[in-house]
Amino acid sequence: MFREMDDESRSIYKVSRKIKRSELNSLYNSLRSIYQDSQFVGEIRALWPELPMLANLRCGLWYAPSFHSTCYFKSTDGHNGNWSFNPSRLNMHVALLAAQKGGCFVVDATRQGKRFPDSFSKTIPIWTCVLNRAIYEYRRSSSDRDISPEGKPGKQAVNPDHFPNEDIESWDCSLHLPLWVSDTEREKIEQQVDNWVKVLWAANADVGPLSKILNKPLQPLWISQNTVVWLNEVPDAASWTFTPIILVSASQPLPRAQRMSDGESGWNYIPGAADDEESWSRGLTPALFWKHAFTLLEGPADKCNRMVADIVERDRVSWAYRGLEASQIQVKSLKNNCGTYDRLQQKGNSSCEVEVNDASEQEYSNYTSIMYWIGETNIAICNATCALITQFTGSLIECGTDSHLLFPGMYLHLPVVDAKHNRFSLQNNLSQAIEFAKKSITNNLSLLIVCPNGSDLGSWRIVQKAEFHQIFIWDLFDCRRRFECVCLFGNSIGTFQCGRDF
Repeated sequence: MFREMDDESRSIYKVSRKIKRSELNSLYNSLRSIYQDSQFVGEIRALWPELPMLANLRCGLWYAPSFHSTCYFKSTDGHNGNWSFNPSRLNMHVALLAAQKGGCFVVDATRQGKRFPDSFSKTIPIWTCVLNRAIYEYRRSSSDRDISPEGKPGKQAVNPDHFPNEDIESWDCSLHLPLWVSDTEREKIEQQVDNWVKVLWAANADVGPLSKILNKPLQPLWISQNTVVWLNEVPDAASWTFTPIILVSASQPLPRAQRMSDGESGWNYIPGAADDEESWSRGLTPALFWKHAFTLLEGPADKCNRMVADIVERDRVSWAYRGLEASQIQVKSLKNNCGTYDRLQQKGNSSCEVEVNDASEQEYSNYTSIMYWIGETNIAICNATCALITQFTGSLIECGTDSHLLFPGMYLHLPVVDAKHNRFSLQNNLSQAIEFAKKSITNNLSLLIVCPNGSDLGSWRIVQKAEFHQIFIWDLFDCRRRFECVCLFGNSIGTFQCGRDF
């Protein structure tokens, strides 16, 4: 009897804990926390208004209404014992922009109770050091080319990349890490920097344009909500002896959610609330949030989910009816007397029909019945829910750890997971996906690629590779037009950044 009561009390405790966690991590609390942290970001930005601000994708993009650009520095490249320099994430545009403007901001946040994410503590310091050393080597080689075979200085007109020897030798190539990185870890990272410079050269990176305009070496600075800034002693960015990459960690370094009050009602502050947006945003994007921030935050907290669903649905319909970027499809209910019927006009006076099982508006209002068709390529992508409720004829690739679809046509299941869990998952399965796509294209079948949320980067890579193999049956004009279509469409929703692979 006592054991039964004990089990029952444990069950009640687990349920209450689960309810409490769901309340703490509610959509309203996340948005309110983001807005609170954005005020700090705005204050720091005002200290050096002449410097551009970049968001480190994807978390950082939520913390300001507008950014000059975006960048992608992964925290996993800075994890202890897993340090790396990845030339596929070179972020050369960040260095070029900082060189042109005299510095820049990079905004990110972390949930882990730390002041800075590992992308700020180690990934970016490694990146700046590698670029500084590469520029040093580039300028040394340029200087050597100015020496004639007789050992006399050559004409500078012969080599426009000439730099004075004194400037080259004084160039700062040291590794600048924050004080909280241990000496042991610092030494281990330092030992690998020269090898990473070789990796950069092996990737055929062109540092010439950066070398021409970068007058002072890159160096990171760290600012968090715990940083003390004396407003009457803020130096001008141009007065520094380096080009600053100012790393702004937006959230408060708290180990857990904290109750806050604004005088009328309370709410729970979540550190790094924008992290892992798929788990809480319900389809809301940073642009939509800032467009409707006042409405969402001033409205009742218990109505926030409903308001977000309405905003997301209105935005989807608005884009669709304007025929911009999105899928050119017609969605019908299987029953003529119920369900929604959205007609999206397709370019070229042709249309594609997809039948959708009847469902409540609330259940499928959040992007669940959207299938993204890539121009006129007969290649589409959607999430798992959409695939379950559509009657699609053609060939299908399902990406995910488990297979959930019973598909009568050509079907391939790929156990692909996101890069956070296995960075080589897509690479190991890509050749199989391409062979399947080539067979589908040869048989003139439409190809549907299904992933859990419809926007995984791996799925977009498969789309691009399929497009790349399909161009061999096109003429040169079609090749360029269709490839541009894929790149333009993917970039517009922020998931496809792979054009440089080709």
